Amino acid sequence: MLEHSEITNEYFSLVSENDHFVVINKRPGINFHSEDGEYGVVVAVEKFLGKKLYSVHRLDKMTSGLLLLAKSSQVAHGLSELFKAQQVQKYYLAIADKKPKKTQGLIKGGMEKSRRSMWKLTRHQDNLAITQFFSYALGEGKRLFIVKPKTGKTHQIRVALKSVGSAICGDPIYATEDAYRYDRGYLHAYQIQFTYEQQVYRFSVEPDIGVEFLAPACQAKLAEVNECEHLQWPKI
Repeated sequence: MLEHSEITNEYFSLVSENDHFVVINKRPGINFHSEDGEYGVVVAVEKFLGKKLYSVHRLDKMTSGLLLLAKSSQVAHGLSELFKAQQVQKYYLAIADKKPKKTQGLIKGGMEKSRRSMWKLTRHQDNLAITQFFSYALGEGKRLFIVKPKTGKTHQIRVALKSVGSAICGDPIYATEDAYRYDRGYLHAYQIQFTYEQQVYRFSVEPDIGVEFLAPACQAKLAEVNECEHLQWPKI
């Protein structure tokens, strides 16, 4: 049985809790569901709080950051409907070490299964993925991306940045040749906002794990950007 301190150190930290849902900061490298005898993050939060929770959306194993877990199936359904209706504004941070073909804009295309567990972006409209982004030079060849996915497809951000020539640092699937150079996959669910039961919710959590995220140039840029919703996002 894991101790509370082990759970919060290894799996997540608690960001907020109310009668409807829990918001956590998921650690990188942790599975969403339990796998191969290892607790997933959902089970870890359940054990920590001593109650059943219901998933609303997911984060990949390599991705850290904000994750909502509902306290009832009814709340889970309501929040899931908000995600499906694209009424949840999500903002992610990513770091890449290759300059993109364009430094900001819109990435739009159909998501299609590729080899192994990979996806690829096509010119078709089937399973359409829409991603908006800005990027900023951090020095030493690194770039910080602030990404706003309008849709919520599997691997969407990872595939989108790969498609413009900037696979995410440490990504074990889409940057396989250089992934070993980094201490984590550099994708983080940074800010989220939505209205539920006539109340507006806004949550923000900066990444606290990862040499590149914690580097002074990245920290300075995050302080400068502050609220992602106020950026001049490209029109869709």
